[in-house]
Amino acid sequence: MDLGLVDSVCLVTGSTAGIGLETANLLREEGATVVTTGRSGGDVQADLSTPGEPERVVRETVERHGRLDVLVNNVGSSEIRRLEDVTDEIWQASYELNLMSAVRATRAALPAMRERGAGTIVNVSSTAAKRPSTGMPDYSVMKAALLSFSRLVADLYAKDGIRCNAVTPGPTATGAWLGEGGLADQQGDRAEVLAKVAAGRPLGRLAEPAEIASVIAFLCSPRASYVTGAAWSADGGTVPIIL
Repeated sequence: MDLGLVDSVCLVTGSTAGIGLETANLLREEGATVVTTGRSGGDVQADLSTPGEPERVVRETVERHGRLDVLVNNVGSSEIRRLEDVTDEIWQASYELNLMSAVRATRAALPAMRERGAGTIVNVSSTAAKRPSTGMPDYSVMKAALLSFSRLVADLYAKDGIRCNAVTPGPTATGAWLGEGGLADQQGDRAEVLAKVAAGRPLGRLAEPAEIASVIAFLCSPRASYVTGAAWSADGGTVPIIL
């Protein structure tokens, strides 16, 4: 399917590995011009948890390419923790990376999008935003706030031709879960943990990064032109629909 993204300028944060990299690659395959970011690589190197850096990345993208059509706020990270062990410093660091990076990048992107009368924003949240993960308390709270922020942006800027949606992936086979010292290792025996996590999904497995990227790319595209203010689950059926 042609998603209608040829020559679109897309900025994907946290895009040197995992879901972000797969999203960047898929958007490029669709003919888009894609700007990637990472702390140690990408087209624009940046630590997006630092105030001013998301704004700089957006500014450099617009300066290089003349516009910004699509913003994917993907950067984020978590560790396994007990709620009582989450210090003020950890809460603040999670707030800066998992929420404020998206808020700042979005705020910086809006003027250029409003001027053109068009733009698309996709925020990568988590199933933990809909049903908190007891092992990732700070991450769950920030990703829930990101859902609220997504809906707020959708409501405020629809009249300017800007759509904003969120995606809520479940556990995905990326370095965050599978890497040495990653989320699986932090919970015990890796094989046992991954088997338990897989069994907790109706589809019986973790997602592949490309499966999440496909949902993101669709929401970025004109094919989703009537979709805004939504939170799309891509979790293998983990969090049920409430009717």
